[in-house]
Amino acid sequence: MGRLAPRPLLLALLWLALCQGRVVRVPTGTLVRVVGTELSIPCNVSDYDGPSEQNFDWSFSSSGSSFVELASTWEVGFPAQQYRERLQRGEILLRRTANDAVELLIKNVQPSDQGHYKCSTPSTDATVQGNYEDTVQVKVLADALHVGPSGQPPPGLSLREGEPFELRCHAASASPLHTHLALQWELHRGPARRNVLALTHEGRFHPGPGYEQRYHSGDVRLDTVGSDAYRLSVSRALSADQGSYRCIVSEWIAEQGSWQEIQEKAVEVATLVIQPTALRAAVPRNMSVAEGKELDLPCNITTDRADDIRPEVTWYFSRMPDSSLPGSHVLARLDRESLVHSSPHVALSHVDARSYHLLVRDVSKENSGFYFCHVSLWAPGHNRSWHKVAETMSAPASVGVTWLEPDYQVYLNASKVPGFADDPTELECRVLNMKSAEAGVRFTVSWYYRMNRRSDDTVTSELLAVMDGDWTLKYGERSKQRAQDGEFLFSKEHRDTFNFRIQRTTEEDRGNYYCVVSAWTKQRNSSWVKSKDVFSKPVNIFWASEDSVLVVKARQPKPFFAAGNTFEMTCKVSSKNIKSPRYSVLITAEKPVGDLSSPNETKYIISLDQDSVVKLENWTDASRVDGVVLEKVQEDEFRYRMYQTQVSDAGLYRCMVTAWSPVRGSLWREAATSLSNPIEIDFQTSGPIFNASVHSDTPSVIRGDLIKLFCIITVEGAALDPDDMAFDVSWFAVHSFGLDKAPVLLSSLDRKGIVTTARRDWKSNLSLERTSVLEFLLQVHGSEDQDFGNYYCSVTPWVRSPTGSWQKEAEIHSKPIFITVKMDVLDAFKYPLLIGVGLSTAIGLLSCLIGYCSSHWCCKKEVQETRRERRRLMSMEMD
Repeated sequence: MGRLAPRPLLLALLWLALCQGRVVRVPTGTLVRVVGTELSIPCNVSDYDGPSEQNFDWSFSSSGSSFVELASTWEVGFPAQQYRERLQRGEILLRRTANDAVELLIKNVQPSDQGHYKCSTPSTDATVQGNYEDTVQVKVLADALHVGPSGQPPPGLSLREGEPFELRCHAASASPLHTHLALQWELHRGPARRNVLALTHEGRFHPGPGYEQRYHSGDVRLDTVGSDAYRLSVSRALSADQGSYRCIVSEWIAEQGSWQEIQEKAVEVATLVIQPTALRAAVPRNMSVAEGKELDLPCNITTDRADDIRPEVTWYFSRMPDSSLPGSHVLARLDRESLVHSSPHVALSHVDARSYHLLVRDVSKENSGFYFCHVSLWAPGHNRSWHKVAETMSAPASVGVTWLEPDYQVYLNASKVPGFADDPTELECRVLNMKSAEAGVRFTVSWYYRMNRRSDDTVTSELLAVMDGDWTLKYGERSKQRAQDGEFLFSKEHRDTFNFRIQRTTEEDRGNYYCVVSAWTKQRNSSWVKSKDVFSKPVNIFWASEDSVLVVKARQPKPFFAAGNTFEMTCKVSSKNIKSPRYSVLITAEKPVGDLSSPNETKYIISLDQDSVVKLENWTDASRVDGVVLEKVQEDEFRYRMYQTQVSDAGLYRCMVTAWSPVRGSLWREAATSLSNPIEIDFQTSGPIFNASVHSDTPSVIRGDLIKLFCIITVEGAALDPDDMAFDVSWFAVHSFGLDKAPVLLSSLDRKGIVTTARRDWKSNLSLERTSVLEFLLQVHGSEDQDFGNYYCSVTPWVRSPTGSWQKEAEIHSKPIFITVKMDVLDAFKYPLLIGVGLSTAIGLLSCLIGYCSSHWCCKKEVQETRRERRRLMSMEMD
């Protein structure tokens, strides 16, 4: 400790702060080493938490009393002269393992290294707290361990897989102390090392990784032979056992209850070479077998092993010649216990010791492909275990299955050909001259349509329907909807006959049709596989498309008649290019151009449909409901009658005829429509002429007054008795200054005196009365502002004919008259004026009251002024 005196004071203070309560420790007991081995003595300081590294000094004493400086971690000149050379050569060195730990390492221990080693930590503490040094004793023994191979084994040991082998190692120690030996067998394969089996110094066996099962089964053993030989025995060599074997022996000694390894030696024993087992599997390269027959495929095995080995044979099948591709599946397998695993149609037979046959019964087309034979050889091990010694895969055996495909022909016939649109079409597809068609074959059909080619256009075929092997019918896009509607019918009449029917053939259905009959063969799994397709010759469905022609001629049997007589008109119909036509007839009437109510307007009178049902169309005269008749005289002739004709019936009459063709029984399709020539009804009469006018004595009234309007009828020409005249009078109003709005019906009075008044949205009321034979009065009571506008009357005269029947004359209209409704100004402003004055007075009084209250209660201020100031202000105001 006296060597610390010249050290700087700063270091002394630092160690004083960091080394309080320290304890230096080295291994307890005595360390034993052998000459030439390596000695390592660790030293550490407990309870040290300093931020920097702790320094250590090592000293040596051969007797334990006087120590010589050996090495230091921080003082270069610390070692004694006798150790400096060994320190420079690196035989003695200090290796720091932590801030508070260091290790003294002597690589080549000499006999002179036996003695006591002291590890101390320098300190300048005034008070020592703890242990600042510790000592350990080292014994150096002479090398008395001898290790070597037992006998003279060859440098290379060659074995076959599965054969046994033994390796021996000699190890003995002549140490004066009681030592124990530990031995370990190690396998080297290139840079990789594997521990095979070890015997510890305590006499325990430890198998290496991967050898546990072989050790427990007794396949790998370690025995002692005599007093100094150790034997490694392997009952069945594996390919993994190839490599160089090394024997590693270590010597141990028990010192104060703990074990120390004092030295270790290794020796190369032998190099083991495992020769692979020769194995080859051969199969025929190409084979052909007829469908339904048996496939016998041999697999011949060749090997150089003659000992007790057992083969395992597996047959694989693949569509491709490469067995490594996915899709290969196992057909049959014979395990090493001679148990066969296969499916009902596949078997595996063992003909002799080296030949194995695959049997496939009742082969079909799906058995065509590539077959592989995989062979594995298994050798028995210790304790009834087995290990694989060799395996191989044969080359692919190509097997083709030939079959007799069904031989047949297909004939397509049109049993029904349409002559017109909407006619049915029926096609029959039949299988003829069937050969080799056994019970395992069934036929299905596919129907196709192709448009007629025009010039060099390329037209593709369209699928109508296809039948699968289980006779499931699927429709194409062209026929799906029509098949669901029942227009397309596909059926199978017999085993060899298929039918296709179009209930109503359209022009779009014209074209070529053909069928394809497919033959299906049944497989072992009861599935059906298509084997052949045969096409029929096409059948052309076509008919000449001509336009439908429909001609209607009308005639009048009695060209001259007077008002009140019966009008008769017949219509004769002729048609061409219309299938089984039926006709519907509509009688139309076109009024003369001079008719003011509906100029050139065509009205429908009565109709007769294709089922001979009569219907009144616009014939709404209640008094003449039975006045028109339309009947069917013949299939193509119709007669129209109108009884008690009137002057208002004058016009042009025609027959509109529509031809209908039957569609699917009770349905009909419109084929053509034609209009006949006109038949005119014209009454040449010199009867009276009626006119109508409107007069009013009150064209301008004040609201609330009565409005009076007179409709005056005048008669020119022949004088009539008032009892022979009657009138239908209707009043209309257009509530606008012009006639730009629609007229509104106000009230009407028919010739029988019945008055009808329309509903109104305001308070004024209407009354209509007949004041004389030719005058009609309309009165508006309590007129409103909305009652202004143009008023006119419409008159329909009725005249009694000499035969006593009433004839309806043409409707006439008067010129409009404008009525204005004024407002009384005084009455209009009286009440608003009174209300305004009253409100203004009330608001003024209220404003005054609010101002008075605000000035006296809310805004009152006390201002003190002198009389002089007031006078001055008054004088200023006067100025």
